[in-house]
Formats: sequence, structure tokens, C-alpha cells
Amino acid sequence: MRTQARPASGAGGSASSGKRFPGLIVLTGAVLTVYVLTLLLTTPGSYGAFEESLGIITELLAVTVCVRAAFRTRFRQWQILFGAGAVTMYTMGDVLYLLELNGQPALTDVTTADVAYLAFYPLMLSALVVMMRKLKGLAWPLLLDSVVGAAAAGSLMALILTPVLTGGAGATGLELVIVVLYPILNLVLITAVGGLLATGGLDLGPRWQLLVLGLVAYSVADIVFALTLESYLIGNIIDAAWVAGIVAIAAWVDAAGRTGQESRGQVYERPAFLALMISTTTALVVLLIGCRMQIPLLAQLLAASALAMAAVPLVFRNRVLSTLAITDELTGLPNRRALLIQIPPRLTRGRPGALFLLDLDCFKDINDALGHDVGDQLLIRVGQRFAEQLTPGDLLVRLGGDEFAVFLDGCTKEEAVAAACRLRGALDEPITVGLSSLQVDVSIGMALTPANGTDLNLLMRKADVAMFRAKSDRSGHHLYSSLDDDGAARKLQTLQELRTAMAEDQLEMHYQPKVHLAGERVTGPVGRTSLEALVRWNHPVLGQLSPDKFLPLAEEARLMPRLTTLVLERTVARVAAWRAEGLEVNVAVNLSGSCIPVDLPQQIDILLRQHRVPATSLTLEITEDALMATPRRTAEVLTRLRADGIEISIDDFGTGYSSLAYLRDLPVDELKLDRSFISAMRRDRRAHGLVASIIDLAHSQDLRVVAEGVENEETAEELRTLGCDLAQGYHFARPLPAAGVAPWIAAHPPRGVPRADSLLVRAPAATRPVPPAPDRP
Repeated sequence: MRTQARPASGAGGSASSGKRFPGLIVLTGAVLTVYVLTLLLTTPGSYGAFEESLGIITELLAVTVCVRAAFRTRFRQWQILFGAGAVTMYTMGDVLYLLELNGQPALTDVTTADVAYLAFYPLMLSALVVMMRKLKGLAWPLLLDSVVGAAAAGSLMALILTPVLTGGAGATGLELVIVVLYPILNLVLITAVGGLLATGGLDLGPRWQLLVLGLVAYSVADIVFALTLESYLIGNIIDAAWVAGIVAIAAWVDAAGRTGQESRGQVYERPAFLALMISTTTALVVLLIGCRMQIPLLAQLLAASALAMAAVPLVFRNRVLSTLAITDELTGLPNRRALLIQIPPRLTRGRPGALFLLDLDCFKDINDALGHDVGDQLLIRVGQRFAEQLTPGDLLVRLGGDEFAVFLDGCTKEEAVAAACRLRGALDEPITVGLSSLQVDVSIGMALTPANGTDLNLLMRKADVAMFRAKSDRSGHHLYSSLDDDGAARKLQTLQELRTAMAEDQLEMHYQPKVHLAGERVTGPVGRTSLEALVRWNHPVLGQLSPDKFLPLAEEARLMPRLTTLVLERTVARVAAWRAEGLEVNVAVNLSGSCIPVDLPQQIDILLRQHRVPATSLTLEITEDALMATPRRTAEVLTRLRADGIEISIDDFGTGYSSLAYLRDLPVDELKLDRSFISAMRRDRRAHGLVASIIDLAHSQDLRVVAEGVENEETAEELRTLGCDLAQGYHFARPLPAAGVAPWIAAHPPRGVPRADSLLVRAPAATRPVPPAPDRP
């Protein structure tokens, strides 16, 4: 009953993906063009074997395209297999049709070719169903949009096919059944296409426009064929529409089966209101036509269904928007708004309960090292593990970032503590994300109701205080008590004051000189003076605060990256000013583990270029703990910094628990001995031996050694004897404000040269003040 199909000229057009078409598709398009021109120049029913061969060759090329796509995907993608099967069955139908034609202008009886032609529809519909399955995660309004669009498209198709559906266009018997069956199947196909077009956000794959146009072209050819059955002759231009659909479908199958960049599906998007407006307008037009003339009952029912269902998404949308407002987009858990809505009514009942605040430890390091995609997947898995430890009456929410909250309704103090232990235990096993196996811990703060209050804001504040206590104590979880409140309140106040200090320029830089022990020279072999940058806080009430008074709080509150950036900016600007005065210096800046992002080399490079300071004027001091926290990522960052000319120093060497292998692998210039070794070396032979061994080890690796915390001449002389390179401490100079550095350098010539009056005043050993805690910038 059907003619051989011929490829449409549009099949070789531009793909929606914007990528170039493969050579096989280009060849198919070229043969298609020749065939279309042949159809235009040939009278229907009179063309011969050459024209017939062009059509079959085009279809066979389309089949080859689909088979290659199936092989590329190892026959694992069902939409490709069904699409390839549909193209293949149609081509087989055309081959059978030509074999049975036997010189006739057209076949008027049902033939075996119709079996292959009819097989096209279930295969193509199966491919569409596979894609429709991807809608299962979308909201119900989108699904209803699809149904409304499908009903509207079906009503329009039923209207167009009125002559066929009501009279069979002159056909009789089995012929009538087949004539009517094709339009019915096309009605189903167009209904599915209408549903696809009405559903925004569905991933139809690359070149999805060709898929839609191909199905429409195929169905239009069927409709025209059904309406002109009595006058149809082989070689009619509608033959090109059939093959156009086949080739377009094959081009889509090819794109869907490609790997790498070309295989990334493109999400079909359209304005949310557009499809609904078109669908309802189409249904109204069909019903209006039905008022003036007789149309199939099916068309009327489909149009009425489309209008009825168009109102349903409005109801669902309102419900879904309300749900989305209290749902975390990433994890699917309730969000902070849900907590604020659902918990207050529970608190008014007077039932016992507990509010937990949970904060993941070192989550920022994972984000920086592996990327936000891995971090997001980790948060999803963590939320799932937490949910597994709770009962249906409990509420688990994600507050944002790496913070979660849990409310337990009707639990005692003992049950709350047990629940906290279960939540922590849920993270005992590493979490696998992609190729990474990640171990994370959580700190939990707990507040009980009504014991700690019945106001949600009050409970959250107290749970937050308890969570900070759990973090600082590294206890994992902590139950709020009144003893926590005073210290926590002071901590929160100090934290706010520190933020203000950073914003209002209350921080001041001091610089402590490093002395070359050989000759007790301030200036090094290359004419530079070595200094360490140390930050001070000029508190408006408490006066000048040393780093140990506020840096731990800054680290805990995640302010260290911002504070380190401020220190680097101040230090580099100060170095530039000294260079303008003719003073060559090298200044060391301390970095904590939280201050080594992957883009640190770019940040420092921009800063140095801005102030026209050479990289050799800067040294970065990093503790062993920071090096070992994320060794691979840290090594990569330090290698890039060292390649730029920035020197690297390992601070507090010997106090960590790391392998000495990093001395070989990391780009290190200097080891800095912790003051605990230096202060003990004169009274403890083992400490003396450790210092001597570390100095020998460092020199064997061509590294400098700096001793910090040198408080007397005897220690300095002992270090000089052991071959230590540099030293710093109160014996030489306290940390100096920037204005005092140049005068101090001028007042300290090499050993043996008479000194001028200087800032260095050595007190007798008996009266020398005890040094404060170690400085950290």
C-alpha cells in the first residue's frame, strides 16, 4: 500500500547541536538531494529503475547510520535500538513494495510490505516511550503539560483525518482497515510528538529538532496519502516526505549514539506558558469547528479532554511551588524555611524534644581539592546516611553549605545523645564519589526542649553554641549547658569584633628579623634581610592582641583565607615601599591549611605584579599539618609557587607526624625548627641531638635551617656551632612595627663591628622577660 520513501532535503541541514555532520550523513544528504530533484523532474508513475535505486540507496544509507550508532553504544541504549529498528523496518517495507510492484504505477491491495510498514510505528513509539521515562523525576505540572499537548495534537489530527476516519476515502474491505489503521497510528505518533513538544526541560538528545521534524514529515506524508489514495501514483512528491522523515530520524539516532562532546544531550526548553497556550487554543478551534460542521467524535473528545486537563496543572503548580519553597534543591531534603515552618508548632505542645545542628568537618578542603561537583555529590550521600538513622517522626533539613539540622520529637536526653552517636556513626564508613573514597566527620551541637527553651531561635542559638564547643573540643557532639553560654557569647562577640577589625583596618603588621648566625649578620649573602610578618590586632578596648588571642577563632570561623589575603596584601605593599627606599628584604608569611586554594599562585602573582615586587622577596611558611592534610593538592600548589620564584619554608618542623619523604618530593627551601626544641636543647641532651640531626638532615637536602625562639646568647652560640643558618627570637629583636625595621637593620652591623645605639637591648638573663606564646600571622 505504500510507496518507497525518499529522503527529505532538510535531513542534511544543520543539527541542533551546532556540530558538523559526519561524512556518512553528508553523503546521505547528497543522495537525497539528487533523488528529490529526480522526483520533481519526473512524472509520477513513469520513472524507472534509476530513480527507484536512488530512493533505496538513500534509505540503506540511513539504515547504515543507525547501525553504526548502535555499535558505538554497544547496543545498550534502547532509544537508539528502537529508532534504528524503525528505520530498518521501513526500508525493508520499501524494498518489498518495489519487489511486488512489478511495473505497476501503484499497488492497490494489501501486501507483505504493509507488515514492515506497520512495524515502524510500535518501534518508533517505543523509542519515544524510553525518552518519556526520563520525565519521572520532573514535577507533575510538566507531565500534565505533556498530556494536554498530546490531547490537543490528537484532536487536530482527528479533525484533519475526518474523511478517512468516517469513510475510508473510497477503500473497501481489508483495504479500508489498512487505510484507516495508518492514520490511527499516525494519530498516536503525532500525539506523542505533541506531548514531547509540550514538555519543557526534557533531554531529547542532540539534533532533537530533526527527530520532531522527521516524525511530523512522516505523519504528514501518511495523511496526504490517506486523503489522496485514489489518485496516488508511485513517484509522487509525497514519497520524499516519507524518506525525509526516515533520514531525519536516522540523523537524530546518529547524534544520540555519539560519544564525547557530541553525545551530550541538549535539553529542549520553551517558555512554560507557550505550550499550554498553543494546546488550549488548538482544542478551542477544534470544538468551534465541531459546532459548525460534523467532525469525528474522537476529535471532540480529545479537544474537550485537553481543555479540562489544562486547568489541572494550575492546581498542581501551586502545590509544587509550595513544596519547592521548603525543599533543598540539591539533596531533596527540607530546607531552612521548612524548619522555621514545621518546628514552632511542635514546640508549643510541651513535648520533650531535641534540636541538632550538624556541621561537616573539613568539607571546604574536599571542595577545593576535588571540585564542587564532588562536594555536591558528597552532601547528597551524607544526607541519605543521616536520613537512614532517623525515625519517620524526626525532621532532617539542610540549612545550607555543609550544615544540617535535625529535630527529634518526643525524645529524652539519653535518646538525644544516642541519636547523635548514630548520626556520627553513619559517617564511619568512607563515602565513594566517582573514583574518590572520602572520609568525613561531623560535629553536632544539641539543645533540648523544653529544658533549654521553647523558642526556635533560642534553641538554634544554643545548639550553635554547643556545635562550636564540639568542634573546638573535637568531641564529635556536645549537649548544651548553661556553662557553655558565657564563653560562647564572648566568643561570638569577639568574632563579630574581629570581622569589624578586618573591615576597619584595626589589624597591624609587625616584622621580626632573622639573623644569619655565621657572623651574626642581618643582611644575607645576596644583600637581603630576612623578616617574618606577624599580625597584631589593635583592639579598641583591650589594646594590642597577639595572634594566639584571635587566630584560633578566625580559623574556627573560616576567616583565615580572608585574613591571610589581607596579610599578604599588606606585606607585599610594605616590601614595595622598602624597595623604593633602597632596602632589599625577603618577608615570610605564614599560611594555614585552609589558605592554600588551587588558585593561590595566580592570586599571589597578581599581587606581586600589581606592586612590582619580585617573587624572590616572598617566602611562604607552611606547617607540617597543613602539608599533610591534602598532600597531593598542596604539593601541586607549592610546585607552581616555587616555579614562580617564591621560596617555601616548613614551619614548626618536627612537631607533626608526617613522613620525611616529603623533604624529597616537595619544593622546599627551608626548615624552621619549632621553639620547643630550641628552648629545651641546652638542658635536654635528646633535644640537643634532635636539633643537630635535623640540621644535618636539612643540609644534606640543600635546605636552610631557621631556629625560632632563641632567647639567649648561649643558645645562639650552640646553634652556631651546630651549623644552623638563621635564627630569630627575643635575643635578637622583638617583632617590630614597619617603621622600626630600617633603623634596626642600620643599627646592627655584622658581628665584630661596633654597634650604634639600636632598638636591641639585651637584658640580663635573670631579668629577661619570659617570651609569650608563639606568633602566627
